[in-house]
Amino acid sequence: MSNSFPGSLIPENEATRLRTLHLYQIVNTTPERIFDDYVSWTAQLFGTPISMISLVDEDRVWFKAVTGGGEIVSLPRTESMCSAAILADRQVVTSDYKPESCALIKPDVALALGLNFYAAAVLQMPDGARIGTMAVIDREVRTLSSAEADVLTRLAGLVSRTIELRFRYLSTHRPDEWEEAQQELATTLDDNATLTRYLTTRNQGLNLDDDEVLGLVLRRLTGVDSVLARRLK
Repeated sequence: MSNSFPGSLIPENEATRLRTLHLYQIVNTTPERIFDDYVSWTAQLFGTPISMISLVDEDRVWFKAVTGGGEIVSLPRTESMCSAAILADRQVVTSDYKPESCALIKPDVALALGLNFYAAAVLQMPDGARIGTMAVIDREVRTLSSAEADVLTRLAGLVSRTIELRFRYLSTHRPDEWEEAQQELATTLDDNATLTRYLTTRNQGLNLDDDEVLGLVLRRLTGVDSVLARRLK
């Protein structure tokens, strides 16, 4: 998948985009189980050592949840591929972290860590603002199939709606209901992770290009979506 990036990391709608990001009051907040569960399941689905949920702020990219990425909390905006991913002309962005892959980003940190694959789908809120990404990262060079791109896009949509649900409960002073929602979603994701482990063991790996496997995963994604739809009514 080739990418087309603009000439600057700062989009024309930056002021509006940042207002939306800050509206949801999630930047630089403490870890929450449900977002940790999302990145854990995503890493399982794609067989990558690293998965993360990023939020692109004015000067830094904050990581709401990370699995396999050590203690990293944030990076300068100029050093995170997620900064460029929200600008691209496609829903899913891939990169090998080579300088020619994206001239907007300094890949020094990624290259020092031996990273050779990045794929991300944007977190897009109801007003259209792109506030961050759902990303998978690998040390091995690889590609992303159309089926994998579809799954990653759907996962990003679920994370976006979960951020919306979080804001709805917390902004109306209903923290207990947010905890209940997290528990319900976490139970669903735990079941999904169990299925993913079973399929991975049975098939000696998880191949999302296998129609049977893809169908099972898509049904599980639909199950999470159903929980969110009911709670966002």
